Amino acid sequence: MNYGGVRCQGRPVEQMPLAMRARRIWDRLPELIGVDGEFTVSGHLRLARSDGDLAALQQWADMAREYGLHAQLLHGEPFRRHYPWLGAAAIGGSLCASDGHANPRLVSPAFARAARAAGADVREQTELSDIHHDGKRFQMRAGATQISVDWLINSAGAWANTVAGYFGERAPMKPIYPNMWVTEPLPLFITHNLGVYGGGIYARQVARGNCVIGGGRGSGDGEYGRPSTETTRAVMRDACALLPALREALLIRTWSGVEGETPDSNPIIGPSRTVPRLLHVFGFSGGGFLLAPGVGEVLADLVIDGATATPLDAFSIGRFAQVAASSVA
Repeated sequence: MNYGGVRCQGRPVEQMPLAMRARRIWDRLPELIGVDGEFTVSGHLRLARSDGDLAALQQWADMAREYGLHAQLLHGEPFRRHYPWLGAAAIGGSLCASDGHANPRLVSPAFARAARAAGADVREQTELSDIHHDGKRFQMRAGATQISVDWLINSAGAWANTVAGYFGERAPMKPIYPNMWVTEPLPLFITHNLGVYGGGIYARQVARGNCVIGGGRGSGDGEYGRPSTETTRAVMRDACALLPALREALLIRTWSGVEGETPDSNPIIGPSRTVPRLLHVFGFSGGGFLLAPGVGEVLADLVIDGATATPLDAFSIGRFAQVAASSVA
């Protein structure tokens, strides 16, 4: 279901330290997991469709500079000259040259293989049940096997509230169903990973020419997601206004999946408030692909050292309890 964007651009300020840490890891994929995952530093171009969008992009660039990230803004004639393949709907944009994209179908299995090589017991398609803490350790069943562990990391994605619920914790998270599709191979013309200020459309082109495009939502029942033909048609019309070369393109595949979205679109990362040695990490709201390697390092910090230098306060599961308490008061 993953689009494959590796971008720091557009992240809220509270995610910037984690995003910058994660981005450094992406350059080390071959040494860490044995493949580059088709990671391409294409740059991420975030498009503006109004003067207000341009002002917001400039404000974000000013903030990002404080974290060592540079974004270049272009508009008017220089923008049009530099990007003749963009339609008139785009009046400018912000380019973060260090961003890019990768192939999730290669990256995710490679991390699993590397984990196995390091001694991890990776079990796919295995349901966990009867999860509890006996006062000393976590106990659970994995399929037909009883498992006992010192630490439990709840990274169950859209289903993470089920695990959190075993320990009296839940977050106000809802399932979302990202809607994506891919075209037939086209002559290469998209030079960056593309986004649009305000969301709605994102696109990239792979080396063989296929354009991967996303936008809007599919539908689902919380367990399974499916793409929406109506959404695809509507978003594709907007995409063609930005990318005229797509007007005659054939769509060869469309897909969706299930992700968890929090009210503030920030993930939940950090310790449980009810049980020691339980770490929550879920609710990435569709933006977790870049962050994932950095999150892994942060979790290792917490398990091994008991603390991490990367700020996590904004991601505490307790932030929702505080909001609920204040609304009651």
